[in-house]
Amino acid sequence: MVTEPVRILVVGGGYVGMYTALCLQRKLKPELKRGEVEIVVISPDPYMTYQPFLPEAAAGSISPRHVVVPLRRVLGACRVIVGEVQSIDHAKRTASFTTLATAEEGTGALDIAYDELVLAPGSVSRTLPVPGLADHGIGFKTVEEAIGLRNHVIEQMDIASSTRDPAVRDAALTFVFVGGGYAGVEALGELEDMARYASRYYHNVKAEDMKWILVEASGRILPEVGAEMGKYTVSQLRKRNIDVRLETRLDTCEDRVAVLSDGARFPTRTVVWTAGVKPHPLLAATDLPLNERGRLKCTAELAVDGAPHAWGAGDAAAVPDVTAGEPGKECAPNAQHAVRQAKVLGENITASLRQQSLQEYAHKYVGSVASLGLHKGVAHVYGRKLRGYPAWFMHRVYHLSRVPTVNRKSRVLAEWVLSGLFKREIVSLGSLEHPRAEFELAAGGERPKES
Repeated sequence: MVTEPVRILVVGGGYVGMYTALCLQRKLKPELKRGEVEIVVISPDPYMTYQPFLPEAAAGSISPRHVVVPLRRVLGACRVIVGEVQSIDHAKRTASFTTLATAEEGTGALDIAYDELVLAPGSVSRTLPVPGLADHGIGFKTVEEAIGLRNHVIEQMDIASSTRDPAVRDAALTFVFVGGGYAGVEALGELEDMARYASRYYHNVKAEDMKWILVEASGRILPEVGAEMGKYTVSQLRKRNIDVRLETRLDTCEDRVAVLSDGARFPTRTVVWTAGVKPHPLLAATDLPLNERGRLKCTAELAVDGAPHAWGAGDAAAVPDVTAGEPGKECAPNAQHAVRQAKVLGENITASLRQQSLQEYAHKYVGSVASLGLHKGVAHVYGRKLRGYPAWFMHRVYHLSRVPTVNRKSRVLAEWVLSGLFKREIVSLGSLEHPRAEFELAAGGERPKES
């Protein structure tokens, strides 16, 4: 008798999705060769983004293509589908998804059956109903947003350099970042560093002409590195003339004017929103159990609680922290846990298929590192607190060890060495966002307006 292979469906190609599929194709190599198992990965993008490197990509220290890992190259034993899962009916073991081809064909969503489900769609930016945010805000969660922001900052410096209107110049040189977590602080630190360096090549734009503002609703920034390192970070940013406003919110950014809850008003053409994330909307389109925050209810073995053959980890999952002394505490939704959870998840799915016992995920949080720009950083690791160059160096070493594949490690290291030997690149390639603009203009169209 010919039996159908066991199909493992991995939804999402981020940290958890890619690392789980990587572990599965290694652990289930005999079964894959015999055709007893099939691994299918559905991801909106054909690559995994190593997000801790986004600030350095925005600053030009790393090439954008080296921040991403192509899924098809890494997951050679898996079937990779570039598409978006729209809904999941776990009771029937089916998922509905769309691809670029379905839109062209007009066939609507397709269905795929599965035996084991790994749900790891990640998270999306958490936005608030701030007037003007949807029209003028810039996110910082994808490599496209990071490179777009770099181009945008340099373009604002070009506008300031060429305008005769003081109001336009002031707005162009004012940069507002909302959110004092990793993404906001690291993005601001790297871009301010880059813009200050670039200003030496402008005859009429100086570093002190630019206004950099960090807005945080709570009373501290970078809570992951501890209160002491958070205060140190604030002091260091303020020494660089960065306006850090704690316990302050963005009320509106309509008409390109950022109005804060403390009454301050800043005409600006740049509002970067990094104020947290929320679970992916796909989770609400499933019949799987969710907690009050909209994340998957998972066991310590990374199985979805009460849903056999469904698994979860990373940002989308509420995983009990068995190393914590207090009951009910969950693992933080960060990369440190996601990468380690993916390894345990792959091993547990393999053990489940082979009818072996499962292991609990247990990892004690060891600390955090953050970059504040070139040769500047903070770290709180294993109880030790570092600042300045040692923390920045630790940040680079740690993330170089974590970025997947030897290929990517080598390329990133080579770029760091070259950037240390030669000057920074300060070229804006904003035209990449409108590749047909010149041809459309030549053919009688209109040039797209600058954002």
